[in-house]
Amino acid sequence: MKADGHHDRRRFFREGLRSLGRLLAETVQGAVEETVTRASGGQRYLRPPGAIEESAFLLACTRCGECVRACPVGAIQLLPESAGAAVGTPFIDPLTRACDLCGKCMPACAPGALLPVADPRSVKMGLARIDPDHCWAFQGSLCDLCYQRCPFPDEAIRLEDGKPVVSPEHCTGCGLCAYVCVSTPPAITIQPRN
Repeated sequence: MKADGHHDRRRFFREGLRSLGRLLAETVQGAVEETVTRASGGQRYLRPPGAIEESAFLLACTRCGECVRACPVGAIQLLPESAGAAVGTPFIDPLTRACDLCGKCMPACAPGALLPVADPRSVKMGLARIDPDHCWAFQGSLCDLCYQRCPFPDEAIRLEDGKPVVSPEHCTGCGLCAYVCVSTPPAITIQPRN
């Protein structure tokens, strides 16, 4: 009887410590993410394919620009001084030039801020969001440019009744759909996932 009480008390304290450890880890992670967001002016950036988690990315990236030089389409740019702690790190503005998922930037990153991704379908840079108020297809016009330009049509973007619908599980965030969108302002934005 006494032994059972002793084991119950041990289990209670062990589970309590585990819960406290998880809470502490979540709190520290949240504080790190908040600090990173504040240090970069509250801005989140669309990073090149294979980018590691943002706070680790900012520490690992040496701002060497090798990924920029490796990008054959010129999609990768370096952030200006106004980016705060993120200055000099690579990002992609899909409205200027979208990523074609060629994968050449990842092996060019010696410090490992960009990790190789074998299958372009596994890239998760961001997520396309369609604004039905600006999308021509939702306004009754015939337009499927985003669907046509998507590297994975019927997977990342499909058409339902002539209107584009993004599949969050399959969208890579490459930005090709936003780049070809003809509405003003563009009906498609890419939200960084990292």
